[in-house]
Amino acid sequence: MSARTGVMMQILSSLQKSGRLKMMTMVRTSLRKVVVFLHRLQRMAISSPRYQKLCKDIQAEIDAHNDIFRNMDGNGVKMAQRLGGSETVRTLSGSEETVAPQQRTGERSHSWAEPGAKTISLRVHLEARAERRGQLLAMLEELKKWMSLKEEELVSRGPMGGDVPTLLEQHSHCLALQSELEAQDPLVVRALDQARMFLGDPSPDGPEEPQRRVEMWTELAAEDRVRGVPGDAAGITATDVHTRAAEVQGHWERLVTRTGSRRLQVGAALEKLQDLQGIMGRLSQGLDHAEEERAGWPPVGCLRADSLRDNMENTTAFRENTVPLDLEIRALNKLSADLQACGLQVCSNVSMQISDLNARWDLLQKATADRLRQLQAVQRDFGPSPQHFLSASVQLPWQRAVAHNDVPYYINHETQSTSWDHPKMTELLQSLADLNGVRFSAYRTAMKSRRLQKALCLDLLGLSTAEKIFEQHGLSLNSQILSVPDITHCLTSIYDLLEWNHKDLVNVPLCVDLCLNWLLNVYDMGRSGKIRALSVKIALFSLSKGHLEDKYKYLFRQVAAPAETCDPRGLGLLLHDVLQIPRQLGEAGAFGASSIQPSIRSCFQHVRPTRLGAAPC
Repeated sequence: MSARTGVMMQILSSLQKSGRLKMMTMVRTSLRKVVVFLHRLQRMAISSPRYQKLCKDIQAEIDAHNDIFRNMDGNGVKMAQRLGGSETVRTLSGSEETVAPQQRTGERSHSWAEPGAKTISLRVHLEARAERRGQLLAMLEELKKWMSLKEEELVSRGPMGGDVPTLLEQHSHCLALQSELEAQDPLVVRALDQARMFLGDPSPDGPEEPQRRVEMWTELAAEDRVRGVPGDAAGITATDVHTRAAEVQGHWERLVTRTGSRRLQVGAALEKLQDLQGIMGRLSQGLDHAEEERAGWPPVGCLRADSLRDNMENTTAFRENTVPLDLEIRALNKLSADLQACGLQVCSNVSMQISDLNARWDLLQKATADRLRQLQAVQRDFGPSPQHFLSASVQLPWQRAVAHNDVPYYINHETQSTSWDHPKMTELLQSLADLNGVRFSAYRTAMKSRRLQKALCLDLLGLSTAEKIFEQHGLSLNSQILSVPDITHCLTSIYDLLEWNHKDLVNVPLCVDLCLNWLLNVYDMGRSGKIRALSVKIALFSLSKGHLEDKYKYLFRQVAAPAETCDPRGLGLLLHDVLQIPRQLGEAGAFGASSIQPSIRSCFQHVRPTRLGAAPC
């Protein structure tokens, strides 16, 4: 019985060993594959429904193999009990051959338990990661909605307002929005940091580089396609988190930049508009005072002759006192242009106020200029002396005075000295002397003549205009002797007309006084107060505006006979008066001014006279 039992046990042991070895080989191979795949799965650490399903499948496979082990252990014990009874089984269980298979079975069970524990751990990790992903996406979505709401709120404010209250409200809103952004900034930074940590979350085995994770996602996707497994949200979920985080970050940066830019624009516009309103207030107040003073002016026609000078001085002082208003109106218009350049369209009320202030200023300027012109005209015609209005041509400490023959002279109260020359004429003569360094006399004389012409504003006087004014004043007779008041009256007509066409260039009292001073220096050095009409016309024609050939014709006609012929006497008068101009400029030696007779003879010796002593034009 014992021998038969031993043989049976050997057969059983052989069968068990053969079955177990074959089973163990198969199980070992499966375990290697499972462990390798679990290792890769642990390194991936990607929260995906597909991998969670794989983990569940692995756990089910492990549980199935555990059932196989338990069935093998139970079948072995049952077979031993059938063969040898309970006592034999107990004896076999205590033997070395029986203990060894049970030990190996326990070891295999332990080996299966370790992957199962890791699978459970990985499942917990993936479930936690999925929960984090959901919370992160919800946080990013909430931030995006909040940013969109704030951006819509900023846009709903519309363009910059055109008045101070609207700009103040918009500026306050920008400041409040910027405060909200500053308060929200830590939350945005924390959400973006969590997104970066989620996308770069280390696996249980250690950190992995992003490039390595991408390679693993690609490899797994390729394996799934080979096996026919449909794609899931693994890669898409990570990309979705990355895309959503990038959208939030871009939206946040745009909102912060736009809010800051809007605050700066509104602040700058508000400051300029407040400055504009300040200028408008000061300008309106100044115009009110000026208009009130202008309303108190008596009509020029009601003034007494002895009060003309005082009224002219008061009007001149009034014009000088309104210079600050001119500066304010310029600043007002510049600020208005700057606001339009910034894209701010002022409201209709402010625009109307600006237009009204400009209109009031233009009207005030025109009224002042008209009154001065009327006072000058009345003073010239009916005043005690037609030269009183020329007192405004000098400034303190200078004073214009008139001699008994109406010749002006100038008193310097600081130096207590007098001079025949106007202070500005003295400066002009000094500047002409500076040109003496020019080498050639023709160029030197031309430069001096041009400087004199511009100083007297005669470059604005046309030849035809001058001839008409001479005719109006009855200066057709060349031998007529003009007094200083006659010359002053004629020059005033000329410069009144020039001022009408060139308001910013012509100062009538100063120009009349300077031109009178120059004519006296050229043709009345002894200050007799008398100048021939021909001399005045030649001097003004010579320095007026026009072509040189036209000037020759005008000058020749002044000395020509009615038949357009000229005799030696007329040519002599013309050359004499013309040569006085370079003499006064210090250039007489270059033009033979010492004697004009040789020039006259040379003009007539080659001309066949049409009648005795005359040459044709």
